[in-house]
Amino acid sequence: MLDFFAGQYDIVVVGAGHAGIEAALAAARLGCRVLCLCTSLEGIGNMPCNPSIGGTAKGQLVREIDALGGEMARAADAACLQFRMLNRGKGPAVYSPRAQSDRMAYRAYMRRALEHCEHLDLAQGECAEVLTGPQGAVRGVRLVGGARYDCKAVILATGTFLGAKTFTGEVMRHMGPDGMYSADHLTAGLEALGLSLRRFKTGTPARVSGKSLDFSKMTPQPGDEGELGFAFDRTEEAVNRVTCWLTYTTPETHAIIRASLDRSPLYCGEIVGTGPRYCPSIEDKVVRFPEKERHQLFLEPCGGDTDEYYVQGMSSSLPEDVQRAFLRTIPGLERVHILRPGYAIEYDCIDPLQLDHTLMTRAVPGLYCAGQLCGSSGYEEAAAQGLVAGINAARRVQDKPPFVLKRRDGYIGTLIDDLVTRGTNEPYRMMTSRSEYRLICRQDNADARLMPLGHALGLVSGRRLEAMETRQEQIRQEILRLQKTVAPPSPRTNAFLEAHGTAGIALSGASLADLLRRPELTYDALAEIDPQRPALSRQVREQVEIGIKYEGYIRRQLKDIEEQRRLEDSPLPPDIDYLSIRTLRTEARQKLQAVRPETLGQAGRISGVSPADVGALMVYLSHREEPFK
Repeated sequence: MLDFFAGQYDIVVVGAGHAGIEAALAAARLGCRVLCLCTSLEGIGNMPCNPSIGGTAKGQLVREIDALGGEMARAADAACLQFRMLNRGKGPAVYSPRAQSDRMAYRAYMRRALEHCEHLDLAQGECAEVLTGPQGAVRGVRLVGGARYDCKAVILATGTFLGAKTFTGEVMRHMGPDGMYSADHLTAGLEALGLSLRRFKTGTPARVSGKSLDFSKMTPQPGDEGELGFAFDRTEEAVNRVTCWLTYTTPETHAIIRASLDRSPLYCGEIVGTGPRYCPSIEDKVVRFPEKERHQLFLEPCGGDTDEYYVQGMSSSLPEDVQRAFLRTIPGLERVHILRPGYAIEYDCIDPLQLDHTLMTRAVPGLYCAGQLCGSSGYEEAAAQGLVAGINAARRVQDKPPFVLKRRDGYIGTLIDDLVTRGTNEPYRMMTSRSEYRLICRQDNADARLMPLGHALGLVSGRRLEAMETRQEQIRQEILRLQKTVAPPSPRTNAFLEAHGTAGIALSGASLADLLRRPELTYDALAEIDPQRPALSRQVREQVEIGIKYEGYIRRQLKDIEEQRRLEDSPLPPDIDYLSIRTLRTEARQKLQAVRPETLGQAGRISGVSPADVGALMVYLSHREEPFK
């Protein structure tokens, strides 16, 4: 292969999707010289699947990315077409922000962010090989055209491009999303480095013309008024420029799909990759849930200046003629015109059990992986991993200690711990149920949890940190005021309470905090009998209400965290030979040897390691002649 020296960098990032962008920006902002490579500069920040950011559990990730100094939240706010807070009908632990986004505006924002970032260069090119030195550590990359870039660390963020194939019925193409070039040369190089790879697949629905839709047959889904967006220092309300629309499949839709399964690459064996359980294709839905008469679909605009709509919930790899036929059985889509047919895409990714919590591969020092290459799915999961990989690559280059988020720190910590401890046999999707600390790790308090860490790293400015601390002091003072302020049992107060469906108060009165604990009352509603309250932002008011209403649950979860901290913070020797510990079951020995957990807490989360195995491991450690410090 042709080889010529093209430049020297501290870090090379391979890929400029959501993971690559955050990785490159974080490393450059921390002072490293960074090269960000992508197969097409036009694909920077692309949204090849749904044109949105956030959603259930994913919105929490975006808020945490913002709190640590990442860029996704700001880009989502800048490209926002509609903003909603999902799950308002449930508890605050699962409130999840979501923005419908302008795809082109988002891409333009992210490209500007990369181009204007100091210490960061962009280049179009396909990475063919990661080069290593005599000790097996990263020393550079070589591109398909022969250009060689020397560096101290490499972050791979290849998304769904690595060895990618797309399928639309009988038509198979070697290409990545949206018709872009696939990355076909790197897989062999990674296998040569000793990394284990597998095939995953995902899919996307048809994009259709808005002028061919009859919205009168659909249910409007407007945005929420008064929401601020994702970024914590945003002061203006999120815009709601567009409406999304709800419709449903019909029995006729399902009949057409069932009759065409013999033409589906998913069911005739052409697709070998494992697909996502929680985002199945419409073929999968019809086959797996035959009792359901309909499935809901959302028509979502792809931009403010385009007629293109995304059919959320209708992912398919069936032939284009079949897609056209079944789409026309859906209310409002009887005359639909397809702009782009749906397709499935199959791609290479690694087994994430080969990574440590910094997202560095154990086999190749200095080689980091992030995003769908690690077996995850989703823009937000990718961006979160990219941010952590970028931070850790920079800290390694600068001889600083690694940055590791634990599960109790937030959803990013849970995401990474799940991947590198438990692994995944299917595209991993973040869900609120995956976090045992979700009441503490809410979307509204990510700034208080993580901004001090972002500031200590050098990614969050002193101004942003000071604004967060001011908000936290306002919350503390207002909770204290509500606890001390007593509402007397006056006719006016009791009339107010009865009007809100709750009982009056006794002769001794009740504190405003006690009244706020009643499920029928909100903080804003209490303004009627609380004329002395200060003017506070929506962010502060929301956290005051949550802090009082859920005080007992929060205290209990904080106690659980303290009880878990001992195990979580108990390090394990890096040189321990688990196969030699006969008090462990065979499966536990094998799993522990393969994953090589860093703490007792992580060991206990490995699939196949029981509480009894953890107890046996603790006994073994207590009998070592030289305990690990």
